[in-house]
Amino acid sequence: MAFRKAVKRTAIVGGGAVATVFGLSQLIEYRKKQARLAHVAAEAQLKAPFADELPSRQGQLTRLKETEFDVLVVGGGATGAGCALDAATRNLKTALVERSDFSSGTSSRSTKLIHGGVRYLQKAIMKLDYEQYMMVKEALHERANLLEIAPHLSAPLPIMLPVYKWWQLPYYWAGIKMYDLVAGIQCLKSSYMLSKTKALELFPMLKKDKLVGAIVYYDGQHNDARMNLAIALTAARYGAAMANYTEVVHLLKKKDPQTGADKVCGACCRDVLTGEEFDVKAKCVINATGPFTDSVRKMDNQESANICQPSAGVHIVIPGYYSPDNMGLLDPATSDGRVIFFLPWEKMTIAGTTDTPTSVTAHPIPGEDDINFILSEVRNYLSPDVEVRRGDVLAAWSGIRPLVTDPNSKDTQSICRNHIVSLSNSGLVTIAGGKWTTYRSMAEETLDAAVKAHTLPAETCKTVGLMLEGAKGWTPTLYIRLVQDYGLEQEVAQHLASTYGGKAYDVAKMALVTGQRWPIVGKRLVSEFPYIEAEVLYAIKEYACTAIDVIARRTRLGFLNVQAADEALPRIVHIMAKELGWSQERKTAELEAAKKFLYHEMGYRSRSEQLTKTSEMNLDNQEVARYKKRFHKFDKESKGFITTVDVQQVLESINVHIDENALHEILNEVDVNKNGQIEIGEFLQLMSAVKKGHVSDSRLAILMKSAEETLDKRGPVTVDRSGGGV
Repeated sequence: MAFRKAVKRTAIVGGGAVATVFGLSQLIEYRKKQARLAHVAAEAQLKAPFADELPSRQGQLTRLKETEFDVLVVGGGATGAGCALDAATRNLKTALVERSDFSSGTSSRSTKLIHGGVRYLQKAIMKLDYEQYMMVKEALHERANLLEIAPHLSAPLPIMLPVYKWWQLPYYWAGIKMYDLVAGIQCLKSSYMLSKTKALELFPMLKKDKLVGAIVYYDGQHNDARMNLAIALTAARYGAAMANYTEVVHLLKKKDPQTGADKVCGACCRDVLTGEEFDVKAKCVINATGPFTDSVRKMDNQESANICQPSAGVHIVIPGYYSPDNMGLLDPATSDGRVIFFLPWEKMTIAGTTDTPTSVTAHPIPGEDDINFILSEVRNYLSPDVEVRRGDVLAAWSGIRPLVTDPNSKDTQSICRNHIVSLSNSGLVTIAGGKWTTYRSMAEETLDAAVKAHTLPAETCKTVGLMLEGAKGWTPTLYIRLVQDYGLEQEVAQHLASTYGGKAYDVAKMALVTGQRWPIVGKRLVSEFPYIEAEVLYAIKEYACTAIDVIARRTRLGFLNVQAADEALPRIVHIMAKELGWSQERKTAELEAAKKFLYHEMGYRSRSEQLTKTSEMNLDNQEVARYKKRFHKFDKESKGFITTVDVQQVLESINVHIDENALHEILNEVDVNKNGQIEIGEFLQLMSAVKKGHVSDSRLAILMKSAEETLDKRGPVTVDRSGGGV
């Protein structure tokens, strides 16, 4: 009965009498206006002690040592940061500790969607599952809220569902329309159907054979790591003591004077950067550690059964030309029954995800089988004219989804489809499972449970409509002011506006003069991405402590192109070292750690594997002879290898000049042995990999081919980065 009432109520608001009188769009705008007025009134009552300037990390650590808190949150992902923000805005003394960086785990490795879950709604309808229906409805409500409170970091995204069988067209159309219906007035934009011709016009790289049409619906998309950081920084603004690189060694307990039972009363923590240990006292401890839920539960009670069943989801990033600028693609039924999204993101294309059982680790590595599975599914939906090459993978990563079983359920083996909040005998509150989109409602439910269990002096939840860091002062035309007032490049200004929102002005003020006619300020870290050096300095103000923090979570360079991130690292480390006073040993350690991160966790290792995983070469005799001839134009002394000196001499002979460091980077991409030279065998292996599509647009291959063709003509050679893959 409740299910029918909910649907009926949504139907009336979504397209019935009320919508007829006012018009649906007018009704939506009216409701949004009323909500905004309520939000302004609510925010006016809140105190933000650090609205003007955030305390330093050291200042936060001092507060952790000297204050007895109402709530201590363990875990700095989306859920943990959401709990801290909820608690702080309820006027509770709040602390949060994270053993790595904010959003260093699953929260930065998502599909970047803010969505209700089309496939969950399908299951709810097919199985008449009210719980799944309510889960989708809640997620759609939270989707609307998140788009409202962080408009600079999120936006609606149209997603196309191509249809290749006539009977599927009404089936999928009905399902997507139900998705709109459940969203009600919070529907972003109404879904619509496309003919084959129109679908190909909007998504020209789509496979047209047997295509009968398509359906387009809307969900939200965001910059997940920056969104997580915005939540954490907002919590800090409202007074929460937030400390990254602070791990829990063990939980503190004391006897309850009434029952004599041990009760959790805080945690012994360690500053990961210095090794110092100290106690953080709190009336309530919340475990929001995602995949590491069980490790904290076992600190409380060693006999606790595991409730987390981790699943790995791999994503890949390929060049932006694989998808339209503003249209995603949904593959609703892959070859093994999973769902694959194919989405434009940060001017690149992201594809994923897989779903395979895994073990819990802080450093998940994308597997080659998963990468190739995603590429295979992408090929199934793209035109045969588009060659989907393994070498076009610019970055790849794996995130661990913390699926959980309900410890209070009789069937402890069954996976909980939503999230769970549990309370241990000693008072430890655990929030586990769930999804990115519902982080806020999960936090609200968790704090409600904590307040009730520990009788905390809390006010009601105030996070619905509470604007996040950077939202205040943001407008869609903010970037124009940045260009006009500071002399930034338009692309850089657009990036700063969409990353920092109203705080973009603070970043622009830190940008140094370039010494060029244009842009006046804002020196890029790498030429093909809009990240500038000032962002490294600003990242430190946002609690970035390592070079990895900068390339992975303050900027997203490591997630977009690992080669570009690798090239930017020396400059990033230099800027951070100067600002933070690092020793030479620390600088070396930072470089090595960041390179290891890119190599293992971001898919850089795959490039070397593509060159060395097989000794077989698919070059015929004529190709081998042609490539050997090309190689010997550079190896004039027949040494059997070439170095930067050899390449430089050939280029100078045709009036081409390349910076020595840039040339070293070009050769280093191919130098498998890392001995500073390219041997004839390595070169032939490279050309074989290029032919197979395992390596795309190698800069060395293009450079040598161009130089060979122009040796007699003495013409210019183009050596701009091609975007080559990993």
